[in-house]
Amino acid sequence: MKRIKYFITLIFILGVALLIYTYTIRYMHENKILKQVILRLEADSRIAEVLVTGVKYDERIEKTLTTIKFLEYDTKGNSLTPKYFTFPGNIIQFQSLVIRFDDIHIRNKDALKDKSAYLFWKVFMLDGPNTQEFEITKLNEIPQGYKLPNSNHPFEKTLWTKFWEYALNPKQAKQMGIKNAQIEAPGVMFIPGSLYTIKIEHDGGMRIDTHPLPAILRGEHIL
Repeated sequence: MKRIKYFITLIFILGVALLIYTYTIRYMHENKILKQVILRLEADSRIAEVLVTGVKYDERIEKTLTTIKFLEYDTKGNSLTPKYFTFPGNIIQFQSLVIRFDDIHIRNKDALKDKSAYLFWKVFMLDGPNTQEFEITKLNEIPQGYKLPNSNHPFEKTLWTKFWEYALNPKQAKQMGIKNAQIEAPGVMFIPGSLYTIKIEHDGGMRIDTHPLPAILRGEHIL
C-alpha cells in the first residue's frame, strides 16, 4: 500500500512539474513575441509609394480606368508585397488609421504604454452610389507592415485581435486606455509619369507627396 501511495505521489509531482515547465516555456515564448511586437510599434511613421501602371478607356462603362501599384514598407524599411488596384477614375483617396494607446493589459500591463500603430487601411474613389473601395489592411488581421517574420504563433494573432477590438470599440477603448483612433483620408489625382509617396506621420497626419519620375525611366517598361 505504501508503495502504491509512493508511486501515486511521484506521478502527481511529475505531472505538476511538467505542467509548470510547459507554462514557463509558453510564457517565455509569448513574452519574446510581445517584445518583438512592441519593438515594431516604436516606429514613428509608415511609408508607401504609389505608381500609375495603366490607363485605358472602358467602352462598356464609358469611363477611363486607372490602375495603381501600391508598395508599402515595413517598420525596418523593407518593401512588402505590392498590391494593385483599378478604379474608374483617377481621383483616389487613401485612408489611414492611427491608434494611440497607453495600456491594453496583455500579460505585462505596462508593456504597450505610449505605443501607437499606424495603418494603411483602405484605398477608395468616391462616386456616390458607385463608390469603390479596397482594403489594404483587413479588419482583425495582423497588419502586413507589423507582421513578425517567420512567425505563425497564435499569441501574435491574439495580440492583434485584441488590438482591433479595443481600438474600434469606444467603450472598451476607454476602459483599456486607448487615447484615440484617428482616421484620415487624403486624396490626389493620380497620373502616369509621377511617383507618389504616402506617409503617416507620428502625430497622426497623413500626407501624399508627388515627385516626377527620373527622365531615364519615362517611356520605359521596367520588369
